[in-house]
Amino acid sequence: MAKITRKPAPRKAPVPKKQAKAAVAKPKAPAKKSLKAKSLKAMKPWTPPEVHEAFSRFRKANPEPKGELEHVNPFTLLVAVVLSAQATDAGVNKATRALFAIADTPQKMLDLGEERLREYIKTIGLYRTKAKNVIALSAKVLSEFGGEVPRTRAGIESLPGAGRKTANVVLNMAFGEHTMAVDTHVFRVGNRTGLAPGKTPLEVELGLEKVIPAEFMLHAHHWLILHGRYTCLARKPRCEVCLINDLCRWPEKTV
Repeated sequence: MAKITRKPAPRKAPVPKKQAKAAVAKPKAPAKKSLKAKSLKAMKPWTPPEVHEAFSRFRKANPEPKGELEHVNPFTLLVAVVLSAQATDAGVNKATRALFAIADTPQKMLDLGEERLREYIKTIGLYRTKAKNVIALSAKVLSEFGGEVPRTRAGIESLPGAGRKTANVVLNMAFGEHTMAVDTHVFRVGNRTGLAPGKTPLEVELGLEKVIPAEFMLHAHHWLILHGRYTCLARKPRCEVCLINDLCRWPEKTV
């Protein structure tokens, strides 16, 4: 029987790699800025009379606002603020009431020791790291600052576990300095209202210090924190009861 020979199929010319990628890859759509970013950028800046009016209303409604972290002296305030990172004030207060009853000075905190300290604060997030920092900062306050909480930003920021926000809170609440502590609430209010838009807490802090009159600065960060915590909520702002609704620049406000 005669053999049947089959002709090999013609080979296709190889497609260059670059050309192949171009055929498969979909063209990228130009990046679009979010509506939120656009609206924030387009906000009309507050005028000085408007800022004065807003803080006059805050002052009238709450003349002497207080921080919600419980403390008995500058040292316990410092410890409470360090413990409050990524935790609620209520949760910190629950843990520190018993702690501060027996350890309200750097020396007493050192005498308590890291292991026993952990038992007092174990209900607070990151309690192991925080216990280590509190013992270390207590030792440093004793060795470098004569047992007294430093009254300068640089001094406080040099302590383990203490950053710029901690320094601002302690300087303001313990020593009456006109500082602006920017937490998540102040950051949100500064941006949402258009009072001091910024991409970072530092930008918002500097922006607020620039626009808020000196007569309001002692209590300003408390008013803004409380406003963000109880009125200008993250998910569902209570615009209907907002004291500064008519001044707020937020384009999505409900009233």
